[in-house]
Amino acid sequence: MTQEIGIIGAGQMGAGISHVCALAGYSVKLCDISADALAKAVAGIEKNLDRQVAKGKTTEADKTAALARITTGTELAMFGDSDLVIEAATENETIKRDILKKVCPVLKPSALVATNTSSISITRLAAATDRPAKFIGMHFMNPVPVMELVEIIRGIATDETTYETIREIIVRVGKTAAVAEDFPAFIVNRILIPMVNEAIYALYEGVGNVTSIDSAMKLGARHPMGPLELGDFIGLDTCLAVMQVLYEGLADSKYRPCPLLVKYVEAGWVGRKVGKGFYDYSQDPPVPTR
Repeated sequence: MTQEIGIIGAGQMGAGISHVCALAGYSVKLCDISADALAKAVAGIEKNLDRQVAKGKTTEADKTAALARITTGTELAMFGDSDLVIEAATENETIKRDILKKVCPVLKPSALVATNTSSISITRLAAATDRPAKFIGMHFMNPVPVMELVEIIRGIATDETTYETIREIIVRVGKTAAVAEDFPAFIVNRILIPMVNEAIYALYEGVGNVTSIDSAMKLGARHPMGPLELGDFIGLDTCLAVMQVLYEGLADSKYRPCPLLVKYVEAGWVGRKVGKGFYDYSQDPPVPTR
């Protein structure tokens, strides 16, 4: 039975996964190469738990217990007793493969390994490990504490026991599983990110400006957030990485990343996390940057 979950990467996704796992009663070990990132992650988890307490979604006692279940560290050796380790590093295949190769030797033979990739081949990542049968994709949505879905993706070698165990964990953390096949970007990002890319093309080609494109989709298609605003929220660097996976993996010109998206990423204007993307977030309300 899964009791301890290790999480690699203390960014937005790693912190969110730690939050829901700890709240569900799992012992959580969160690892990152940066001690500052770990401190920021724990502070963010506490803030989000406080928000849930204020909304009546959890109790003060459960919040305190959840925080007590989270241990942080900077060395992969901390995962020696983990039953499952979830890799939640940046969406870069080289980085992910390097982490997986380094973590497997410290794990017990029975430990399962999952990746939170939003687009990269599970079969290919599994091949970088010593346990392809015990490897699977668990794609949590952002922000993790709020979003109900987890995509579950089997690689060609993933065995049935691994699949069933991961399904049970997804239910226990209060999420719903959507089973996706191991094709580039799976289900959500296969549909969502090309929509964001198409909105950037509409801006690039002068079909509409930032405000009109986002307003059109919010008011005309009932989207809670416009596609350019959504791109900023996801991170334009992540959007570009997913489009490149789709373009290279499916060899179809309809997945070509918009040159304007490439330009924004080259400029470092990758969205909310840096304060500037298609909107400038240093102002309230944010104003379009073009």
